[in-house]
Amino acid sequence: MSDSHHHDDDHHHDHHDHHHGSLTHSLLPSDPALRVKAMETLLTQKGLVDPDALDALIDAYQNRIGPQIGAKIVARSWHDPDFRAELLRDATKVIGDMGFTGLQGEHIVAVENTDEVHNVVVCTLCSCYPWSILGIPPAWYKSEAYRSRVVIDPRGVLSEFGLDIHPDKQVRVWDSTAEIRYLVIPQRSENTEELSVEQLASLVTRDSMVGTGLPKIMGELP
Repeated sequence: MSDSHHHDDDHHHDHHDHHHGSLTHSLLPSDPALRVKAMETLLTQKGLVDPDALDALIDAYQNRIGPQIGAKIVARSWHDPDFRAELLRDATKVIGDMGFTGLQGEHIVAVENTDEVHNVVVCTLCSCYPWSILGIPPAWYKSEAYRSRVVIDPRGVLSEFGLDIHPDKQVRVWDSTAEIRYLVIPQRSENTEELSVEQLASLVTRDSMVGTGLPKIMGELP
């Protein structure tokens, strides 16, 4: 894998401008719902959008696609070492064989968290995100604060998410592009050896597959 696509926590993006600041200050406007509704109304009135089709699309990405698909993939990788090895070797093929492909045909690369390395994903140029397996990206992922700061201060940003990485563990930042999207395979929750793939999937969170969170623990199992 080319080193041009990832950055360890002691490296910077020299070709981007970065600005410090709290993640809460550079998210979406305070009235995004109002803006979206106004746009939807205008497009509907002009006959350019079918409200039913729009509702179906939103339902698919919020409730049926993401992040449930990604969670199932992670859970299967926890349960089946051979599947995990194939996933890490060629995630695009493995996920494609399961029937889940990127909207623009982009490649998916799986990166695995270990005792030595913690991975986190960003898109510094815009907000490239694996919609086909994680659904709609969260607002913070698209914010300028996250996109700039996680590259130069990944430990600090992760701490703001409530995730403190041990000093001895390397933090590796993966920069998504229009051609390549990343899926983090988080470390398996402890004491889950007897769980089925379906039960394991319920422990996998969206943030854990981006690297800004961890899977749920046994006590949080539905």
